[in-house]
Amino acid sequence: MTNETEVLDAKKTALVVIDLQKGIANPERRLAPNSVEQVVGQASKLVQAFTEKGAFVVLVRVSSVDGKDMLKPETDAAPIAMQRPEGWDELIPELAGFEKAHVVTKRQWGAFYGTDLDLQLLRRGIDTIALCGISTSIGVDTTAREAFQHGYNQIFVEEAMTASTKEEHDYVVKNMFPKMGKIRTTDDVISALKQ
Repeated sequence: MTNETEVLDAKKTALVVIDLQKGIANPERRLAPNSVEQVVGQASKLVQAFTEKGAFVVLVRVSSVDGKDMLKPETDAAPIAMQRPEGWDELIPELAGFEKAHVVTKRQWGAFYGTDLDLQLLRRGIDTIALCGISTSIGVDTTAREAFQHGYNQIFVEEAMTASTKEEHDYVVKNMFPKMGKIRTTDDVISALKQ
């Protein structure tokens, strides 16, 4: 971290991991600048460290009952035909074994709207969120904007997130995240996390 004395209180800091599930964190997807394997590896290190320090870990996944509960506004972008094979919304095996993690199921890009995320953070006295996952420019960015509007301090773990393109990732990291929080490495966050 840029400030050597920076400390993250494990009692007041939560790790929020966005959409590391089988249908999104699929190693066959071409993402940039970080590969799915890199993001999963860094996120797994963070989840392990936060769990060991007794910090609150939130694993966010997107799911649908029948597709009718998902967003469908008219846009200029071509519709994304998302294949939803059996188990697409299950957490990846690397994260599924963390039994003390709180799982949030969302129906849209952000993890706050229509979920109990804010309630769970408030009840635990959490004021800081370390954020990572896929995709930097969609789920992570939308969740970051929602968290900012709720008044949370934020730390963005850049090497533990990625996007469809390097340009999307870089734009959000360079232009948006510095306005909403701090950008740090996995090792910086882990070393700053204190019980």
